[in-house]
Amino acid sequence: MSRIALIAGVTGIVGINLAQQLLSHGWEVHGLARRSSNGIEGLNFISADLLDAAALRSAIAHLKPSHVFITTWLRQPTEAENIRVNSSMVRNLLKAVAPAKSVRHVALVTGLKHYLGPFEAYGKGKLPATPFREDQPRLDIENFYYAQEDELFASATHHQFSWTIHRPHTIIGFALGNAMNMGITLAVYAAICRETGRPFVFPGSGAQWNSLTDMTDATLLARHLEWASTTPAARYHAFNVVNGDVFRWSWMWSRLAAWFDIEPAPFPGQITPLEQQLTGTEEIWRNIAKSHNLIEPDLNNLISAWHTDADLGRPIEVVTDMSKSRKFGFLDYQPTDESFHDLFTRLRQDRIIP
Repeated sequence: MSRIALIAGVTGIVGINLAQQLLSHGWEVHGLARRSSNGIEGLNFISADLLDAAALRSAIAHLKPSHVFITTWLRQPTEAENIRVNSSMVRNLLKAVAPAKSVRHVALVTGLKHYLGPFEAYGKGKLPATPFREDQPRLDIENFYYAQEDELFASATHHQFSWTIHRPHTIIGFALGNAMNMGITLAVYAAICRETGRPFVFPGSGAQWNSLTDMTDATLLARHLEWASTTPAARYHAFNVVNGDVFRWSWMWSRLAAWFDIEPAPFPGQITPLEQQLTGTEEIWRNIAKSHNLIEPDLNNLISAWHTDADLGRPIEVVTDMSKSRKFGFLDYQPTDESFHDLFTRLRQDRIIP
């Protein structure tokens, strides 16, 4: 049976790695995004806006996808707007593919804000105990992830396709201009510290510095998405997706510093946000890019300090349970320090960092 994928958000950190994973296994892959596809070989790129329902239907009217992967979202100033916009994107896409009657499975990528709450109340109030497990109830608060899930459930019931939901932790992987990219943000920060002699200061909270945590490699997430979409036992389940190891940032920070051949600064005992530390460094980065012949001189096209600050500033331990995936047969594992080092190596090879 043919496997024809449609990836919404194919230029993002999840979409890029998923497209490469599926293409390497012989899938026919179509990718939706509003901007360029970054030249992924073998990808059939379609420029479309998920908020323009009529134009979206026209753009994909010729497609008959067997599997749909929703890996995109748009940040809005309030959670009410996040709900309106991001649920509309899911609804519009699923309505647009419905006439072909070809879809067998839809995978939705959300994240740990399912347990931690939306940006307006992130990591605050009464939260479930860690490690987070998929059967924990929703928080009693508005959350665009819940609205996206509800759109998926309603469409699956009406159109008779199976679904899975994938909840990664902070994702490490290669993608440029991405709103949620801690790996590249920390790489650029470390490069600035090395070039200028600034101290490499952990920007987050004492809870994150001292407590156990985990992360998600984008390539592992891509393998999980393919596995769940083709494994009958995985259908109609939500899954946490993390690397499988746990660490403390007090250990990881030294590992990152060592890769860049710099000394990690002692933890200052308080949050020192990257948005604050990197304010006014645009000219510094332009000079670094010029002296090292880097391809992107605009600092703001590389970093997402606000999102990295949100993740590293959380006041609680964040550890994620993977038992359900293990039980159903997904056994992949990825050391998180190697994920960072692999990313840094590629960034250097591609002349994104010095």
